[in-house]
Amino acid sequence: MAKGIDVGTMNVLSGRQDGNETVFVQQRNSFVEIEYSDMADQMLSRSEVLHIRKDDKVYVVGDDALNFANIFNKETRRPMQAGILSSEESSAIPMIKLITEQVVGEPSRPNERLYYSSPADPIDSELSTLYHEKTLESMLGEMGYDPEPINEGMAVIYSELADNDFTGLGISFGAGMTNVCLAYYAVPVMKFSIARGGDWVDEQTAQATGTPVDKVTSIKEDDFELDFETDVGGVEGALAIHYENLLEYVIENITEEVDEEDIEEGLDVPVVVTGGTSSPDGFENLFEDHLGDAEIPFSISGVSSPEEPMFSVASGALVAARSDEGDTHDDESAEAEAEPVEAED
Repeated sequence: MAKGIDVGTMNVLSGRQDGNETVFVQQRNSFVEIEYSDMADQMLSRSEVLHIRKDDKVYVVGDDALNFANIFNKETRRPMQAGILSSEESSAIPMIKLITEQVVGEPSRPNERLYYSSPADPIDSELSTLYHEKTLESMLGEMGYDPEPINEGMAVIYSELADNDFTGLGISFGAGMTNVCLAYYAVPVMKFSIARGGDWVDEQTAQATGTPVDKVTSIKEDDFELDFETDVGGVEGALAIHYENLLEYVIENITEEVDEEDIEEGLDVPVVVTGGTSSPDGFENLFEDHLGDAEIPFSISGVSSPEEPMFSVASGALVAARSDEGDTHDDESAEAEAEPVEAED
């Protein structure tokens, strides 16, 4: 059985096939530090709160971290920043390992195929994704998997554009980055990332309104809508302003990259927007409005968003893993059939 995993800055999600259904498991990619006590440790264990102890500290990890941060008026800490492992967080690797183990579980068999998401190098930053990609590969291999990276934008193509022969423009709006991929019959024509995403929106909104970043994140995730009817000066109004700025910035970079790649004119492609940052109601329509004003040499047949945009990358990674596993089994069967059989005397 193959699996796919989306290792995102805000969330880690895995996908696996169970009969005719795809089962997803999700954990928030964050943690918060609290003082250790025997009572606290016992209560956390009894309540099945994911946590680990280190010296005189307890680290609450995953979905519960944001709740504890709000209760204790603390900032959550992240194993990842700007789409890759954080160089500023000393606990990044052990924390991401704990969260990933909780999400993907143990392999169902030795060397189970696992595709994991990896961002493209950003075109507007000097960040490199190489260390991040290779560290995840090593970590997943130590867990007993046979890991393979998949470009995050390409995972969107695999997940959402099967009915269009895997041809189109897939855009994953994550927390740390925005990943873009244009594919033609499952062959990537253009892929890149932009070093802005949901975290950038949250940070800019927090700075503009004087609101803690975690509080802004909670407001954004709690039925926030891009309707531009919110009160001026409030957190939701600031979120709307910075969301629009993010979309304009992403489309501007797409336009520039298309010109540099010299994409053939005459293409008519669908566009799919996914990722947790694209979740608010109104995002799809706002993106389509701004894309319609851009000077792109190919025509857009429509802009769509999946019903569960958060699961799209994990789903695409699973599609790639299952296809690869099927090809491997076919090759092994062919080799077995081709083996010479010793004739009997």
